[in-house]
Amino acid sequence: MKIDLTIIGYISKMKGSGRSPLKVSPKNMAIGFIGGFTAIAILAFLTGFTSEAWIMAPFGASCVLAFGVWDSPLSQPRNIIGGHLISALAGLCVYHVFGNGTISMALGVGLAIALMMLTRTTHPPAGANPLVVIMAGSSWSFLVTPVLIGAVIIVLVALLVNNMDNKRRYPNFWL
Repeated sequence: MKIDLTIIGYISKMKGSGRSPLKVSPKNMAIGFIGGFTAIAILAFLTGFTSEAWIMAPFGASCVLAFGVWDSPLSQPRNIIGGHLISALAGLCVYHVFGNGTISMALGVGLAIALMMLTRTTHPPAGANPLVVIMAGSSWSFLVTPVLIGAVIIVLVALLVNNMDNKRRYPNFWL
């Protein structure tokens, strides 16, 4: 009987409670659109203008956080830049030591999560970086281009666009 109650209690936590606290306003939607469009347009332009690939899928998700929930701790410059760097570095280390197998991808993501948490740079989109790195067979230069420079560009656009609204203050913290 005790096991049954434990299982019921465990499962009952999964039903959730309440409603989403996210608020929608046309002004915030417009700022989100402008920010995401601008950041990705700059990276796409750089990709077309140079021989480097400046865009990776996790950057789209970073834009959602940077412009959609700019006040979240996970959206701050430290997290965007640090999270992408640490996560990509974890993926590169795993790839260059263990190769590109299934276990490597799982190890890369797990290691990235642990290291982002340890360094207080958790940024959910960056959790995909080891997958990108390992599946593409990336070289160490991937850490600078597109990861570091791309993350910095997103933060710079976030600084400019988010602070255009008097009610927004970005960032909440740097360190």
